[in-house]
Amino acid sequence: MDLLKQAGVSGYNKPKRTPSHPTKSHVVVAKQDGKVKLIRFGQQGVEGEGKKDTPRRRAWYARHKENIAKGPLFPTYWSSVTKW
Repeated sequence: MDLLKQAGVSGYNKPKRTPSHPTKSHVVVAKQDGKVKLIRFGQQGVEGEGKKDTPRRRAWYARHKENIAKGPLFPTYWSSVTKW
């Protein structure tokens, strides 16, 4: 429970924007199979694209496909869910 308070999130696996953090744009307390981990992800000030099928989006997914598949204990997974 201390990790949830420290991150300022309402529960596990619920990402939250962190506008005052110097480098990372989001934070999440990830929980999977009894493991709990605080994850900061996303570059501050950079937005994903609103359009679903763009060359930039396809290139990003191609580069990060393996890390996204690792699941919710990795920052790339949360970036794909939240920012893209």
